[in-house]
Amino acid sequence: MTTRLGLLLRVALGAALAVFVGAGAGAATPGQDEMNIVDQPGYQPTPDEEQLAGAYEKQEVFFRTTEAPGTIIIDTKGRFLYLVQGNNRALRYGIGVGRDGFTWSGLQKIARKQEWPDWRPPPEMIERQPYLPRFMAGGPGNPLGARAMYLGSSEYRIHGTNDPSTIGKFVSSGCIRLTNEDVADLFSRVEVGTKVVVLPKNSSHLEARAATDVRPAPAPRPAATPPAAGRQAMNISTSSSY
Repeated sequence: MTTRLGLLLRVALGAALAVFVGAGAGAATPGQDEMNIVDQPGYQPTPDEEQLAGAYEKQEVFFRTTEAPGTIIIDTKGRFLYLVQGNNRALRYGIGVGRDGFTWSGLQKIARKQEWPDWRPPPEMIERQPYLPRFMAGGPGNPLGARAMYLGSSEYRIHGTNDPSTIGKFVSSGCIRLTNEDVADLFSRVEVGTKVVVLPKNSSHLEARAATDVRPAPAPRPAATPPAAGRQAMNISTSSSY
């Protein structure tokens, strides 16, 4: 009897493994720049994690465009945000953009700005990630980060992040994310009404190179100072959307 039960158990386990392997073989595998991640509300990155290096570090670059100074250009393909400065210059920031199926393009304007924004995941996101809180107050552990700039009447924003490892990746549900330091810097340089050009993922490569012989733009880089204590509360029973 024991032998028979053991045999049946091995057969059942083998069948289950075959189904699992077969399903995995047919599943899409993310590319080098794609990330299958989940939001981590409450996680607070270390100062070292907040520091970017290489191409995704904020820098002034040579950049030719017909857009007026002050315009924001989102290079979805390259995962860069350009703030046009004039004289063939732009400030370039590394960003995280929409993952496969969540990228978009078009023209928008900044309709509203918010420091340490509250987070209310929309119903679609709750459906994909049901463990998420329905509401989270602004603070260092908030997935929207230190600043948010809301784009027109759309559901999209340019905002910070509590996960700097996602910068340079196709990772979001369509919003544009920067490190908290970079989004605070951008926030201080733009006003409500700023034009935002979002290029499609299949657009041609944008030509830009480091402007090593010019001084950085003089505008200050404000620290992303956390809000007053008590702003970190979660309310996982309140249901709302944007």
